[in-house]
Amino acid sequence: METSRLRQEVAWRRAQSDVCQVDGVGGDSPAWQRLTEVTQKIAGADHVPVLICGESGSGKERVARTIHCGSPRAGGPWVTINCSALPENLLESEMFGYEKGAFTDARQLKRGLLELADGGTLFLDEIGDLALTLQPKLLRVLETRTFRRLGGSREISVDVRFVAATHRNLPEMVKNGQFREDLYYRLNVGAIDVPPLRARREDIL
Repeated sequence: METSRLRQEVAWRRAQSDVCQVDGVGGDSPAWQRLTEVTQKIAGADHVPVLICGESGSGKERVARTIHCGSPRAGGPWVTINCSALPENLLESEMFGYEKGAFTDARQLKRGLLELADGGTLFLDEIGDLALTLQPKLLRVLETRTFRRLGGSREISVDVRFVAATHRNLPEMVKNGQFREDLYYRLNVGAIDVPPLRARREDIL
């Protein structure tokens, strides 16, 4: 068991060391140069939440990693969670962690991704798919920098930068009641729109 834990830690640290080797990012088009300039400015303000919008495949995660690597948090952890890949209850336990005995299968304490991202960046991919019931819980973390594990009573403080990405039209979702307005404005402090490749044809090669 000890060997297994050590192997997992080595694999995790190797993955962390590869985070800032961002391939496939670049271009000479005016649109990309403007994006690069905005990204660099936002990266330096390492406590500012960021919302990256753009079509699927436009490179939102690469832009997010570039922000992390260009910030004072570059030496800290980079943690990703895909809000559309997990069912609601599983996503909540992954994000916040849980105490032993919090539910039937909780046989031991589990630290959530928020804790693992302490001192670094938490990338919330496909934030537009986050369940409405989880949105106020995420909003509270953004406002207070504290949270509780599932089944826990102790407040845990974290120093995390939040970078979120979506291909959805969040203002339209806010209007339709599908996304909380207060969460949208809390995330949309540093706003980045990633243009699709067809809008910057000079970068195709």
